[in-house]
Amino acid sequence: MRLLPTVVVAVALAESLAAQAPRPIAPTFTAEDILDITSVQVADLSADGRWLAATTAIRRDGFGVDFRRDGDPTYIRPSSARLWVIDTKSGERRAVLPDKRNLRNAIWSPDGSKLAFLLLNATGDQFQPVVWDRASGKLATLKTPAGTYVAEQSNLAWTADGTRLVYALHTPAWKKRAQDMFASFTAGPVFVQSSKEPFLSWEALRRMGSEQSVVAQNVSTGETTELLASAMTGQVEVSEDGSVLTYREDVTKKTDYDVIFGTENKLMARPLNCSPQANSCKPMQLIASLKQVNVQWASDGKRYAWSKDGRAYLASTADTMSKQIAGLPAGSRSDADTSKEARERRDKERFSVVRYSPTGDAILLSTREGFWLYDVTANAKELIVPADSALNQPRAQLAAWSEDGKALYFTSASRAKWERGILRYDRPAKKLTELARDARSYSNLRLSKDGGTLVLSIAAGNRPADVYVADASLQNPRRLVESNPQLKDKPLARTDLLTYLDSDGHKKFGVVYYPADYTAGKSYPTLFSVYEDFFDDGFDAQANMFTAQGYVVVKPSVDFDIGFPGEAWLKGVTAAANKLVETGVSDSTRLGVHGVSYGGYATNLLITQTTRFRAAINISGKVDIISFYTDSPRLGVRNVHAAEKSQDRLGATLWEQPQKYVQHSAIMFADRIKTPLMLITGAQDSNVPADNTREMYYALRRLGKEVIWVNYLNGGHGAGNATVEDFLDMHRRMLEVYDAKLKRPTEKVATN
Repeated sequence: MRLLPTVVVAVALAESLAAQAPRPIAPTFTAEDILDITSVQVADLSADGRWLAATTAIRRDGFGVDFRRDGDPTYIRPSSARLWVIDTKSGERRAVLPDKRNLRNAIWSPDGSKLAFLLLNATGDQFQPVVWDRASGKLATLKTPAGTYVAEQSNLAWTADGTRLVYALHTPAWKKRAQDMFASFTAGPVFVQSSKEPFLSWEALRRMGSEQSVVAQNVSTGETTELLASAMTGQVEVSEDGSVLTYREDVTKKTDYDVIFGTENKLMARPLNCSPQANSCKPMQLIASLKQVNVQWASDGKRYAWSKDGRAYLASTADTMSKQIAGLPAGSRSDADTSKEARERRDKERFSVVRYSPTGDAILLSTREGFWLYDVTANAKELIVPADSALNQPRAQLAAWSEDGKALYFTSASRAKWERGILRYDRPAKKLTELARDARSYSNLRLSKDGGTLVLSIAAGNRPADVYVADASLQNPRRLVESNPQLKDKPLARTDLLTYLDSDGHKKFGVVYYPADYTAGKSYPTLFSVYEDFFDDGFDAQANMFTAQGYVVVKPSVDFDIGFPGEAWLKGVTAAANKLVETGVSDSTRLGVHGVSYGGYATNLLITQTTRFRAAINISGKVDIISFYTDSPRLGVRNVHAAEKSQDRLGATLWEQPQKYVQHSAIMFADRIKTPLMLITGAQDSNVPADNTREMYYALRRLGKEVIWVNYLNGGHGAGNATVEDFLDMHRRMLEVYDAKLKRPTEKVATN
């Protein structure tokens, strides 16, 4: 038995399934339509493949978050969804609850007769374990032990025999302690921090969330058994035979500036069928530190494979010894060889564990060359899915492994054209078969434990995905649910893959969304939505809103060099613009650019380097990386790490190369900005504080530049996300800015 997170399936479901009241069909796709797009989370598929559990929700259901509570481990964000059970044979749908509720972790019992999930209570402050009987349709709410409640971030899992549920607990005393700490940080009256403390204050509060006990509860009798006393633990799993409990124990000693939300854990195992009198219940340490370690378990919950530093190992809970199965020998002389040839050889021999076979007889490994299958008995490996040689990395991704261990399913995607599909590797025949290949997107594949049923989502271009069911060979797929039928009457964009060379001559790709009535040979006002790399033509609701108003929308890709990220957008975005202008798609005098978060930062930095754009919108993007460097305390070391090592890619600390931080702060070059700019922030944003973006408003105002600052006082990261009204207002303002700057008077379209 494994405790696994719910798999989120990014698909859409019919409004009838979400029981939404019918709305009049607007002639264009608007922000109102975005609010009514239905999304689905596929929670679980029964072992026989007959019953699919899924939740449905629309964007309107996601408002009401109190962003002031960010960082409070006791806060449960408001959310509502419908829980459905779908018969994969007939397509019949059945509502588990009469209305939308805040729920999560829906999971079938091993025999598929019961569906368990966590449901928020009537007062909205605690989750409760609930069991739904499929035959009778009755619900049973389980009571937690006296003086406890379900931990806010608890997972939920059945034991292999289907008699008990495993989940985590907190106590009211823990809750008060966490809430008191949060209140002292936010309301005072005094908030004292000291470098002598091992952890940053907000990080210490965040870590409290993993302080929990774990129990197994009999669903028939309600009797609970404590599996783990309260401690800093996570990823708890009970072995298939119920004899061993494995878990991760937090042993972090202080704030780690090298890893965002960094923790150090050790892997532990504890016998469950043991005698305290004989001292046989003592936990055993399996791996002393899980830093940069990837662990994958066999279905029995006792055998596991792990990898670190390019080397892969096999081990079990029966002992603490590990056997190396792939990679260069540890401590070999080649480790000290720094020549190019040696580095390339080491890179080629770097193995990572991907999955353990359900039957425990094989391990799937990956390298730059592709996917390898290691045979445990034969102690041998073979390459079964080669990598895309053009990019020298695997373009396939493991999607499922049949319970009998004989078949592995992979989703595949070319990175040079829109060609995607599903592959199946037959182990006995040692044969790789292509089950599907076309321009559609295939994702979120689920294979039933009996190996007879596949459930997956399929999307055709700029359309929400539909949910399909098929047999194990993907023959005769049937659409279980048509996604968002209301979109049939909407003018959604047509998409193309844009190929261009950036200013360094590197081949890049971008995605172009054309207005539904696009006329070849006519030049259009064009909006560039920037972030990092874009390739797939997935459904983009906001892009459709803009194309419905007569804009071409482009998502360009950029190359980054460590230490020089500011140049990336100038080289990549402007090159994409050149290509579209050259082909006659875009009007060079009517170009706009916008982005959210990192994309907002990119937008603001980009317009300090070019005057190509006639309008720009920065949504929740920093403008001063120096002040941002140690800001956002609720995120711990995230902003420091982003600047030095990860997303911002400056490659140094502020004190090692202060000039890099100056060069990548748009505020320092505000005098160069000639593009009219709109700044949009959420006053409660704990990721990119509105105060950072505010600097640009006052700078441009002082310089006599054209700038508008829209600050949503209850909004968080992404700005207009506190209420429906804020959401609609933000999109209305974006359209108004672009219409005013990029459209000729006869082209102006009234916004909704």
